Amino acid sequence: MKKLPQDLSQLVHQSGSLPSLAERAELLLYLDKYVKQLLTGPVSAQLTVANLRQNVLVLETPTSAWAARINFQKAKLLQQLQAEAFPMLTAIEVKVNPALASVATKPKLTHRTLSATAAEHINALAEHTEGSLGQKLKRLAALASRQGSKN
Repeated sequence: MKKLPQDLSQLVHQSGSLPSLAERAELLLYLDKYVKQLLTGPVSAQLTVANLRQNVLVLETPTSAWAARINFQKAKLLQQLQAEAFPMLTAIEVKVNPALASVATKPKLTHRTLSATAAEHINALAEHTEGSLGQKLKRLAALASRQGSKN
């Protein structure tokens, strides 16, 4: 007789060290969201909560320039966290993690446009093509004329 599959959340919270790991991960996610709400401006997008060990909150940032900006706000942030949600915190440590910079920067998508000449050629080809391919080619040529009217 086969066992029925169990829900993953039940397995995580049942036995071994997984329940404590899951609880810790949830706490760090909550702390990350909470800290980002307390900080204003672009600083909040440039940090992540990395750890909470021995009542010290560890924040990571991609560059030393951002670390310096966070260090200026560290005392106020610690005071707010102690007053509102985490009275056991004793300090905040800011570390630079350059790997965050590569994750944060996403390549910009380039939107390719179709020239009017290419649209004419596609339209001419569509007139000599039957079926669904001809219809699709006509729609592609029409798309080029719509793009030209937006620019």
